[in-house]
Formats: sequence, structure tokens, C-alpha cells
Amino acid sequence: MSIKHCSHHEDKKKKILKRILAGFAILAVIVLIIFFITWAVLQPKKPRFVLQDATIYTFNVSAPILLSSNFQITIAARNPNAKIGIYYDKLDTYATYHSQQITYFTAIQPVYQGHKDTNIWSPFVYGTNVPVAPYNGAALSQDQANGAIGLVIKMSGRVRWRVGSFISGRYHIHVTCPAYIPFGNKNSGIAGVVTGVKYQLAQKCSVNV
Repeated sequence: MSIKHCSHHEDKKKKILKRILAGFAILAVIVLIIFFITWAVLQPKKPRFVLQDATIYTFNVSAPILLSSNFQITIAARNPNAKIGIYYDKLDTYATYHSQQITYFTAIQPVYQGHKDTNIWSPFVYGTNVPVAPYNGAALSQDQANGAIGLVIKMSGRVRWRVGSFISGRYHIHVTCPAYIPFGNKNSGIAGVVTGVKYQLAQKCSVNV
């Protein structure tokens, strides 16, 4: 076989390979275009969170920069999308006071949320002798004496979107829920924590994805 004949066969193989690769590339582009058009038509919306209530069991400031707290919260999360499901792969709940974290992370079990579905979680959020900034310790003691305290319940984690059989990559989700809790009534002489009392809050939360 001549060198010219071998070269001809090699060129033919390269042309076929290029056509196959070009075909795959065109197919991939078409699939991506279809997905993005579908995504744009469906207009995915962020889940909606509501902090429904909080039950206080412990809330003590000592030293005065150590805080021990234990309370249970109820949070409802609704998927407003009619054709998009949501995977909550990771979701940690914790409390902050004046931008400082005052409890440990409490993990929510991973779950899939179907179209228009609502999930309700009631995690315990707690911390034992958690160091707080001196000025926050003083402010907490003062708030306790006044009979009310403003906390912020936060959730952070990762979610995925599901459209039909397609599942997206992971996105970070951040949920912020203001919680103004009346611990007592200083005018009646009952200031501080009244344990085991459920406070109805019904507070809408901001959600960033």
C-alpha cells in the first residue's frame, strides 16, 4: 500500500471523527437551549419560609458573657413552583443576636419538596455557655429585664432544583427570620424567661438563593 493511499485513509477517518464530534456538540447545544428556554418559561421561584412559633425552655446570661439557651422553633417552607421540585440537601438552623451567633448549628434532615408542597420543621436550637461579646451580654441582660428580646433565626445550606428528570447543580440558600420574643412583662413584675411557653410569631423570612 502506498504512502499516498494510507494518507487518504487517515484523512477520511479524521473527517468522520470531526463530523461525529460536531454532531455531539450541536446536540449538546440544542439540549442546553431547550433547557434554558424551559427554565425561562417555568420561571423558578424561591421557596417561602415562615417562622411560625418559638417555645423557650432555657435562656440565661451569666458571667455576664456566657449564654445558655434552649428553645424549639417551628418553621414552614413552601415551594411556590407548579412544575419545579426542590431538594434540600443541607440545611442548618441557628440563632443570632446583634449579628453574633449564640447557638450551635442544628441540622435539618435532607428532603425533597414536591410542586406546591409545604414542609414544616420543628428543630431544637440550643447552646450551653456560649461566649458572647461583653456588650452583647449586657444588652441581653437588659432585654431580659425589659421582658422582650429580638433574635434572628437563620438557616443556611444547599438546594437543587428538579425540572422533570433534570436536576440542577447545588445552590447556596440563606434564610433570615426576625423573632421578637416577649419573655415577660416587667410592669407586672414578671421579667425574664417563662419556660415552656409557646410564642406565636408568624414571621415571614427573607430568602436568598
